[in-house]
Amino acid sequence: MRPLSPALSAAALAAVLVPVVPAQAAALPAVQFVKIYYNSPGSPDNGANSSLNGEWAQLKNTTRKAINLKGWTLRDKTSASDHVYTFGTFTLDAGKTVTVRTGKGTNTSTIRYWGRSGGTLAYIWNQASDTGYIHNPSGKLIDSCSYNNSRVESVNCL
Repeated sequence: MRPLSPALSAAALAAVLVPVVPAQAAALPAVQFVKIYYNSPGSPDNGANSSLNGEWAQLKNTTRKAINLKGWTLRDKTSASDHVYTFGTFTLDAGKTVTVRTGKGTNTSTIRYWGRSGGTLAYIWNQASDTGYIHNPSGKLIDSCSYNNSRVESVNCL
């Protein structure tokens, strides 16, 4: 057996000693789902505003900068156009959350209202399984959260 040349020995040793660098974790989306509360207390019922507001989706700004959410959308899996919530003029501060409730109410800096009414057909989130989607104004999918469990009332998305 012939001995390896010094250059080949160094290359072989370097190949063995190359550190394995772990893959970088995927960056968090700028806005992400925290929780979807899809089985509001008292539902199914007649779609009273208090029950409609008992279902909601909570979103978080994961960045260190405020994000203008004007034109961003929140929706569920259905293709119905009335299942799309579009943010108007609204800024979500760095690290903060906003809760979007299904029914009617007065918007604040931490709670927005979808404004739905009209009985049991006004609910957005299905009680057994559904998927929520967040899109930016250009239509790019930013985050999604799915659930498939009718035995609990909510899903933690983080």
